[in-house]
Amino acid sequence: MILETARLSLREMTQDDLDALGRILQDEETMYAYEGAFSRAETQEWLDRQLARYQAWGFGLWAVVLKETGEAIGQCGLTMQPWKDLEVLEIGYLFQRTFWHRGYATEAARACREYAFHVLDREEVCSIIRDTNLPSQRVALRTGMTVKDHWVKHYRGVDMPHSRYVVRRGACQTSRPGPLG
Repeated sequence: MILETARLSLREMTQDDLDALGRILQDEETMYAYEGAFSRAETQEWLDRQLARYQAWGFGLWAVVLKETGEAIGQCGLTMQPWKDLEVLEIGYLFQRTFWHRGYATEAARACREYAFHVLDREEVCSIIRDTNLPSQRVALRTGMTVKDHWVKHYRGVDMPHSRYVVRRGACQTSRPGPLG
């Protein structure tokens, strides 16, 4: 386990998480900001990318497990992402649709923010969000982020305007991550 919150635990994903990951990435409605659902092969590639990130950086997108049931309900974590001519530390989050609107994304994203500040000793962390993804924008705002700049990304043959939401250490009330962080 990497992090723990009141209701969630975050841990590295394993190959055993492929089906749970598929319930997110292979859902058309969940993946609207990515221009549609992923195939099973694309879901495996996504998982493989996380496993490689753990090896390269010691972090990546982690499985979000509901402590009450032990079920993997989403993913949230930190990745290095290209932004214009920079590489930035990003908090990313995706959850199964059946677990939306319960505050899990905000709870997990706040824990990742604290991990970035207190474990990785970073001064800034961001979330890069498509202009049409209003729920993710609300999570970023609840995590203490504000819009810093904009850029158009090209993905799956589509130009997608994105905003970078940023929070700096000390800009919001923070606390150290749980005892496992």
